[in-house]
Amino acid sequence: MHAFTYTAHPSRVVFGPGALGRLGAEIGQLGVQRALVLCTPGQRGLAQRVSNLLGERAAGVFSQAVMHVPIETARAARAEARRLGADCAVAIGGGSTTGLGKAIALESGLPIIAIPTTYAGSEVTPIWGLTEAGVKKTGRDPRVLPRSVIYDPELTLGLPPGLTVTSLMNAIAHAAEGLYAPEANPVTALMAEEGIRACASALAALTIDPGGIDARSDALYGAWLCGIVLGSVAMGLHHKLCHTLGGSFNLPHAELHSVILPHALAYNAAAAPQAMVRIARALGRASAAQGLFELAARHGAPTSLQAIGMPADGLDHAAELALSHSYPNPRPLERAALRALLQRAFDGRPPAP
Repeated sequence: MHAFTYTAHPSRVVFGPGALGRLGAEIGQLGVQRALVLCTPGQRGLAQRVSNLLGERAAGVFSQAVMHVPIETARAARAEARRLGADCAVAIGGGSTTGLGKAIALESGLPIIAIPTTYAGSEVTPIWGLTEAGVKKTGRDPRVLPRSVIYDPELTLGLPPGLTVTSLMNAIAHAAEGLYAPEANPVTALMAEEGIRACASALAALTIDPGGIDARSDALYGAWLCGIVLGSVAMGLHHKLCHTLGGSFNLPHAELHSVILPHALAYNAAAAPQAMVRIARALGRASAAQGLFELAARHGAPTSLQAIGMPADGLDHAAELALSHSYPNPRPLERAALRALLQRAFDGRPPAP
């Protein structure tokens, strides 16, 4: 076995149907008094339910979370937290809302409680992201790691089928890249393979019964494992491309993962054969890249950049942006091969090395 270093991140997890009812106890455990509830505009009703649950401990609701956390939105949320005298934030929703909570914590150190309603996984990572002037920057800081995460499968029952698929593909991407990261170790490898298996299995079950609480529980379980992997290792080509394309062209985050992941894995396959074996095994398929391409297509997820709004004349710029910063990846980045990857993804063709 190769040498490795593993650091566990100290977040508390409360898991199970009806777990939202334990929010008050989690607030009490943190020793805070005034919580600012964060959400997207479309989840204002759910955020108000949380606010009502908190009663006098709710400082207010900020419902302006959007994809990729624009710096202007982060500044507005920080100002609102100060104005209301909030001493913690409760982020209920998907990765956009959790990301906004992290943006507040990055500046103020305000403790965050995350209540995921999708399978983004951001809630168990110390990774933050902010978009300014069309460029998305990411980093790691222990201050942004939510102190407590409440996983309540009942809150995901209304997740539309399309978003269910793309969100689970997003989760799988975290684990897949974690298997060939420089910091990969036996602990994260076990979590990655089990996370991919759980997500793919839940997706198959949810196709038959979208309201199945057991399958929704399995999906959240898988997303949790995949998120831990994301927070434990450095990500490579796939995540770099998704951040680049999302921040620069305002493309939908989860859908980007569905489109790009098979192509990124095909690019790296020869340089990371053991990772591909584990991914394929978790999917029950012969090929990791082709298996994920077929999984996305079979369940109606987008498989082309063109379908989610990428302009054809932006592909060259995207390739240059991806090459502009160094980051760990098992195969060195080659401009011609990267540009070909983006073209295949744009066209929606099957992945190729």
